Amino acid sequence: MVKFTQLIGCLVLFIVVPLATTLAQDSTRTIPDTASVRILSDQPSLRIGGALRFNYNLSSWKKEQVKRGGDFGLDMFRINADASYKKLDFHAEYRFYAKSSGGSFLKDGYLTYHFNDSTNLAVGLVQNPFGNTTYNSHNWFFNLPYYLGFEDKASMGIRFHQHSKRWSYDLAFFKNAMELDFGDQTEIDPSRYSYDVAGRNKEVNQGNLRTEYLLSDNKRIGISGMLGGVYNIPTGQMGSRWAAAIHTDLNFGKLNVKLQSMYYQYHLADSAQYKEVLRLAAYGSAYEVATKAYLHTASFAYTVPVKLGPVTAVTFYENYSYMNKPQAGYTDSQMNVLGGMISAGNLVTYVDWAAGNNQPWLGPEWQNGLSSGNPESKWHSRFNINIGYYF
Repeated sequence: MVKFTQLIGCLVLFIVVPLATTLAQDSTRTIPDTASVRILSDQPSLRIGGALRFNYNLSSWKKEQVKRGGDFGLDMFRINADASYKKLDFHAEYRFYAKSSGGSFLKDGYLTYHFNDSTNLAVGLVQNPFGNTTYNSHNWFFNLPYYLGFEDKASMGIRFHQHSKRWSYDLAFFKNAMELDFGDQTEIDPSRYSYDVAGRNKEVNQGNLRTEYLLSDNKRIGISGMLGGVYNIPTGQMGSRWAAAIHTDLNFGKLNVKLQSMYYQYHLADSAQYKEVLRLAAYGSAYEVATKAYLHTASFAYTVPVKLGPVTAVTFYENYSYMNKPQAGYTDSQMNVLGGMISAGNLVTYVDWAAGNNQPWLGPEWQNGLSSGNPESKWHSRFNINIGYYF
């Protein structure tokens, strides 16, 4: 914990000093972020959009499904609402899945106030500023950090964002994960999009620091830190958790490279038999994860413009992630996704061959794949086609 505290102190100095000198300045956005360029207007505007997606999958470990030649059905339907008025923006995305996948829930939703073109403040269910954002991957399955709550994760709180010509900064405080029940000792509802601490524990009072530097056009390098509490329901005591990452997002013409290395650790205020693993939940169910691990990801994507009927571009990608668990007797987890994204106007299709070893969604090791793992586990794969119309 001492080393991480020192890191946080350095990050605070690294971020606060530039903020103090540039807070009142407007500047041209040169580093992409989650806030889009705005045109101020005295007239309120509202845009309703969404998506309808269908999915085909053939999973090697599901023997009866293999006999059927796979299954083709509904993935999800979503509604997006985006509104703006003067310096205020509003965004919300609500998704509808099958009951077995958690049913319907809010993915994210927040109100943003723009101080100027380079500085804004968002409040609500906001994406955590950590690692490569918005995504640390190119494929439909994401990378391993997503399944551990470190990619495309949203929490209830407030996020401050600012960018200058070369720097991008994010400071955030999150009170807790999205709450659906406001009981005294209530576990979180697993019907959610982001993977959050569940079961006997709840994540609370989380602080995030993230900064990126623009090396040159479309080449960025950054560092992130997270420190928060973990409330244990049975004991009523507070534990802690922290994470740190270094990440890059590099473009070389048509090639995009995302690299990230991170470490996380939980200290649970629970009885001895429950301190080695904790539970994370999303999509209506939960599984166990190790309380500490290193996560390394390497994602490559190459986009080729084409003219083939309605198809305008094809993006080929290779995304690999590795989870190293330092606990004695624990087996590491791996994940690899090879595939492509086909763009045809509003119609987007992902064709993926996803493989995993001790990955809950890519093999039979659901409960303990990301915790102790199974040393006898083999690689399993899933051929997946996701077809989505976005409007």
